[in-house]
Amino acid sequence: MLQELDRLPDALLETGSRDLGAVLGAPTLIHLEGAREPPLFVSVLMHGNETVGWDAVRSLLRERLRRDGELGLPRSLSLFIGNVTAAASGVRRLPGQPDYNRVWPGSPLAPTLEHALMSRVVAIMADRGVFASLDLHNNTGLNPHYACVNLIDNRFLHLATLFSRTVVYFIRPAGVQSMAMASLCPAVTVECGKVGDLHGVDHARRFIDAALHLTEIPDHNLPPQDIDLFHTVAQVKVPEDVAFSFSTDAGDLMLDPELERMNFCELPRGTLFATCPEGGAIQLDVRDELGEDVSERFFSLDQGELRLRQAVMPSMLTRDETVIRQDCLCYLMERYGDHVPRRGA
Repeated sequence: MLQELDRLPDALLETGSRDLGAVLGAPTLIHLEGAREPPLFVSVLMHGNETVGWDAVRSLLRERLRRDGELGLPRSLSLFIGNVTAAASGVRRLPGQPDYNRVWPGSPLAPTLEHALMSRVVAIMADRGVFASLDLHNNTGLNPHYACVNLIDNRFLHLATLFSRTVVYFIRPAGVQSMAMASLCPAVTVECGKVGDLHGVDHARRFIDAALHLTEIPDHNLPPQDIDLFHTVAQVKVPEDVAFSFSTDAGDLMLDPELERMNFCELPRGTLFATCPEGGAIQLDVRDELGEDVSERFFSLDQGELRLRQAVMPSMLTRDETVIRQDCLCYLMERYGDHVPRRGA
């Protein structure tokens, strides 16, 4: 059940992510008044173990809290605090829960109570009006800080480059917050490095503060030299019935322990990705934006060596086996530099 508030509960800003469930009890949408309207929408803890958003928001709000107890916000802020029960255990999601960033309107998954909750959040924000939407995440693997958009639009790209010149465009997976909010306003997801990285928290805090200070989001051309734009062309998963390992050659798939270092590197055709028992099939499930199986387009298997069939750039490669099972091994991207739109395009 969604809890909706128009003020910060007492001592909330002193509460760490693991204790939010005890204080709030449920996913919570908090509306805070500022000098300008409509509000900036910020979501945090869509994944319970990705604490950067909450840490950044409470740091910013503590700075803004005046002696009279009022927040000196340059723009109103609607803050959505998501999976507080998973946060209490320090995990992405609890067993039996759906992924909170796969159940927003447009999700292809079977309806759940969480789908209804996210639909309610979007409906509330549609009624109130919304200036822009920020969804804050951590990575599990070694990745640079980067922003993601689901629409190639100058306003979205300007908002994204306020965080980083590295921007990723994707339309799969569906059911994510930024894709749902894109129907209402410019919306971005930002990836702020690993959990516990203080630079990631500071970067996220400065990004939220900068967005709150915007009077408008530009719609003019974004100079190509100001952005490195990439397009996610495939999602790579390890099938549930495939055993994998980073440390032994037992099982169906042996992954390089240094695989994370390939993130955001443009890998040439023929790069060794993993090894498999000889005589088997490609032990990865690779799907394009339409959900079609494109495993053989991107990978070849010869004498037990799984190699790239074409040049690509991976992102979000991780050694976290739980995340690999609950989400994916990685995404594959291509450079998208010629697709930065011109004004009115």
